[in-house]
Amino acid sequence: MRRTIATIIALATVTVVLINAQGRDVPKFRAEPAWPTVPNNWQFGQVASVSIDGQDHVWVLQRPSTLPPEEKPRAAPPVLEFDAAGAFIQAWGGPGPGYEWPESEHGIYVDPKGFVWIGGNGDNDHQILKFTRAGTFVMQVGKAGQSKGNADTQNLNRPADTFVHAPTNELFVADGYGNRRVIVFDADSGRFKRMWGAFGNTPVDAPPNPANADAEERGAPQFVQPVHAARVSKDGLVYVSDRGGKRVQVFRLDGTYVSQVFIGRECKAPACGNGTTAASTALSADAQQRFLYVANRSQAKVMVFDRRTLTLLDEFGRWGSAPGEFGTLHHMGIDSRGNLYTTEVTPLRPENRRVQKFTFLGVTTSTR
Repeated sequence: MRRTIATIIALATVTVVLINAQGRDVPKFRAEPAWPTVPNNWQFGQVASVSIDGQDHVWVLQRPSTLPPEEKPRAAPPVLEFDAAGAFIQAWGGPGPGYEWPESEHGIYVDPKGFVWIGGNGDNDHQILKFTRAGTFVMQVGKAGQSKGNADTQNLNRPADTFVHAPTNELFVADGYGNRRVIVFDADSGRFKRMWGAFGNTPVDAPPNPANADAEERGAPQFVQPVHAARVSKDGLVYVSDRGGKRVQVFRLDGTYVSQVFIGRECKAPACGNGTTAASTALSADAQQRFLYVANRSQAKVMVFDRRTLTLLDEFGRWGSAPGEFGTLHHMGIDSRGNLYTTEVTPLRPENRRVQKFTFLGVTTSTR
């Protein structure tokens, strides 16, 4: 994870913004190569997910099991908390009494009440877990290895990510790798409330042909695995990252379909990675949440959209290991000041097993 001083000096002050929309406001960011400070000579495995809490503390979920044997003695715990400056606060996680820790850590989310939700995408990860900030177990929804498919309202199937909508106290789950649906639970009791698939359709078990993501004008009639993230805006719209379907679909809280935007539809496997794109979204920190950020996995860039019109405004990033570049983009988070955080899960490349911070520099008007 160390980088040469020359590389850091050369890239630390680079503003990572490419302005593509003439006359439109676009946000600007700067990569922070020295963020965060990881203690104890700990080593990250693949860094799966990031979430920012109400104090602007940054929560990171990483996969110790993905480290090579020679690095495992220095493995960091799965869950780490840092403050906004990158100072280490605490770490915890892993198997314990009363709950089933996931085989492969995938999503972390800190809800408005300060509870920490964990999900996994291992073969038997059919559950999500709820903890206090200190790592005390609170609740498990679903049981490992018990999924009965998309009609099952008690179990998940390799859930990718979670989000709690505070006004309704509802937990939205992108469920995800084994299923192809968004499913909603009460965040306190874990009681099932509703679910839906792409376009608001009833989710089905038969997997759609991934080619439909390109062949049909509207895309596949079902989500194409994995359904990788779900985020809810302040005005009650649900943004679902259909990674395999190369799109973000937008719904009302009840699952009514609103619109969609394709992400890197020209990206074809194997020339363009594995051909999946929309890995995650984040909503800008302003009151109107003007901007929608989308992590484009196979094209290694963050795309910036007008949230209301889904017009592409900007994009930044490219394949690489330097600050501001990306390996395999995975999840994103945003703090109250608009700073953006990204994670990478690139196998076998230690320099890309990281979380990156992009400091928000404000909004500028394009002159191109």
